[in-house]
Amino acid sequence: MKDRKQILFLLLAGVFISNALLAELVGVKIFSLEKTFGLLPLDWTLFGLESLDMNLTAGVILWPVVFITTDLINEYFGKSGVKLISFLTAGLIAYAFIILLFVNRLAPADFWLQVNGLDSSGKTFDINYAFNTIFSQGMGIIVASLFAFLVGQLLDVYVFHRLRMLSGSRWIWLRATGSTLVSQFIDSFLVLGIAFYLLGNWSIQMVLAVGLINYLYKFTVALLLTPLLYLVHTRIEAYLGKQAAEELSEQASKESKGFF
Repeated sequence: MKDRKQILFLLLAGVFISNALLAELVGVKIFSLEKTFGLLPLDWTLFGLESLDMNLTAGVILWPVVFITTDLINEYFGKSGVKLISFLTAGLIAYAFIILLFVNRLAPADFWLQVNGLDSSGKTFDINYAFNTIFSQGMGIIVASLFAFLVGQLLDVYVFHRLRMLSGSRWIWLRATGSTLVSQFIDSFLVLGIAFYLLGNWSIQMVLAVGLINYLYKFTVALLLTPLLYLVHTRIEAYLGKQAAEELSEQASKESKGFF
């Protein structure tokens, strides 16, 4: 049983870390949710800003997986498990960006520029410039993203176990979805506020409008993922055994008091 618990933790940690890291790397691409599904732009007006659409970072595709994994680690390994994985992930993300900054300074090989410097129509372009642009982000965005990530994770685990104290072992959807909605509300505005308002040139209206659009997406996805959360819980109970899973959950709840 001890081996099964360790394997479960390693599996959840692997899913969590890989998706969080990939979300940061692909987050440089902004896509149109409406156009992806062949729909017309929403063209909203929020906080006095016009023509706002569902333009989202590509990282939002992967963050829902991180949300679910956070809830599962919360349920079975408590605050200590979430903190361990969160700080480890933040360190690995920081390490990845340091490596990318170093790689961007490497002089490109001439044959690489020639062979790969053509687009689909045969026109030449600077592939080294494109590579550096894609895999470079301002330090303000990196710092804001990591800070918001850690605050969101600590808030998630706190709200999760406060709700568990109120509901007991019942209503998994309440503590899982509720903690995600609260933590991502703070995360959605915090990262934009630091990166683009405090360290950038956005207005507070822009931060509120874009943050609200991002949060509406996360809110909707969190609700839609509820059946998947129950499915994974069922598989974990089958793997550990129902009694062992319940005991692990109870122990995690008892050891997860306080914010820090």
